[in-house]
Amino acid sequence: MTQRDTRTRLRTTARRGAYRHAYRGAAAALLAGGLLLAGCSGGGDTQDMSHKADGPARGGEPGTGAGPGAAGPADGVEQGEGQREGEQKQQDKEPGGDFAPEPDYLSTFALDVDTASYGYALRTLGEGRLPDPGTVRPEEFVNSFRQDYPRPEGDGFSVTVDGAAAPGADDDWSLVRVGLATRQADHAGQRPPAALTFVIDISGSMAERGRLDLVKESLGILTDELRGDDSIALVTFSATAETRLPMTRVGDDRSRIHDVIEELEPAASTNLGAGVENGYAEAVNGRRSGATNRVVLLSDALANTGDTQADAILERIAEARTEHGVTLFGVGVGSDYGDALMEQLADRGDGHTTYVSDREQARKVFVDQLPMNVELRARDAKAQVAFDRDAVERFRLIGYENRAVADEDFRDDRVDGGEVGPGHTVTALYAVKLRPGASGAVAKATVRWLDPGTRAPREQSGSVGANAVDSRLWGDAKPRLQVTTVAAYFAEALRGESADGDRASYGALPGAPDLAELEERARTLAASTEDESVKELAEAIGQANRAGG
Repeated sequence: MTQRDTRTRLRTTARRGAYRHAYRGAAAALLAGGLLLAGCSGGGDTQDMSHKADGPARGGEPGTGAGPGAAGPADGVEQGEGQREGEQKQQDKEPGGDFAPEPDYLSTFALDVDTASYGYALRTLGEGRLPDPGTVRPEEFVNSFRQDYPRPEGDGFSVTVDGAAAPGADDDWSLVRVGLATRQADHAGQRPPAALTFVIDISGSMAERGRLDLVKESLGILTDELRGDDSIALVTFSATAETRLPMTRVGDDRSRIHDVIEELEPAASTNLGAGVENGYAEAVNGRRSGATNRVVLLSDALANTGDTQADAILERIAEARTEHGVTLFGVGVGSDYGDALMEQLADRGDGHTTYVSDREQARKVFVDQLPMNVELRARDAKAQVAFDRDAVERFRLIGYENRAVADEDFRDDRVDGGEVGPGHTVTALYAVKLRPGASGAVAKATVRWLDPGTRAPREQSGSVGANAVDSRLWGDAKPRLQVTTVAAYFAEALRGESADGDRASYGALPGAPDLAELEERARTLAASTEDESVKELAEAIGQANRAGG
């Protein structure tokens, strides 16, 4: 089966996502010139940079920093900054910068540690169905896997930039990986106490096996794991919202908390808006100074009563988010799952999402990964990658379409970014076409974030040279870079073509193998890394190949 045959079978007439329309005008021009991939500004717009005139950006245009409150894009890549193979250049610096590359050589996006898209795809493929392409977000596939990035000694991020030549493609195409990592969580006794308000969907749809029963089991596991100085509140919602347990110290009340959880039963319709509003009210009323205050939404996100749109729901609890710093962690369940609504709630509620379908995943989320899911290392984190115009002809960021940030807003701290906890890694993968004979610097990545306590801005940068991205992907590149690429290839294959055959906006990654070869690559990597999650990825690719064939 050829790659084109596989993609054709995976295509859908229900491609969703408003972001696609932002590509259409530039994509048509590029297709007329025979180009498959092109540069993106702000993490998405497809443009050809090969004939861009030199010279500084004009005032008020993207990339100039002329937006309200903006200090300008990150510093450009200086000529002659090339490194030896595998070498990286990092610097910890104060915010600032007085040189802006042309807009088309910048890619800016909010960080994203969501993994729900990948988790839901695994559930769907396990049931013998292909996921709706509109629910497939490549960045969430990539960020579901362990990475090899060094961890910073203090708070904030390390920045790693590396890459490899795209397999079987034009020699000028490379895959460049930008990796960010935070310090691991402190020991359980050293972390701040947690004040968690659980907002629990008990609507009729939650009666299905693997929904409310899994939520109750998850909460039971968590209750046993929390420290005595942690606190819990429980809010349920169906047609209306109800507080089942006000903010309560775990201490000697574990049995009481377990009893309330066990009493939960499915009811009627899904007024998710009322549940979120009530949950935030409880979180504010029970807010503890010096603690991690977070709302945890557990739902299939199939809202059908009251406010059903993310903007309307979040507008009602804006004060709790902005003035009290209460963040949202969304946990999705169910074979039918409102992926888009849950993602929007978490992104705009200064949080992130994940998805659980069984007890093992629930234990991973609520026990193994509890600190990273409730604590914060960084608020409003954004990344900006500046490509050197002398080395790079064009590029494309894989995924992050709905996390795009205007280049001039990179240093505008009023513009929302992403929230990142301890032990998280964030990966952005780029397809980059180098100019013939390119040498020296290729790209410089800068991450900017606000300290969770003081809200003071900080930045960290890393860069990579052409010699560090010319090794073969399969065999020569680091195993974790290979896993990253397999996950990205898989996500792009699942997204397939748009309803009208437009493939310029997504898909058609350079060197993309067919699914049979991709599965074999994943199985080889699973054996070499001894990583069960990579083995699970290989099995999912095989399931997709069979479902599409």
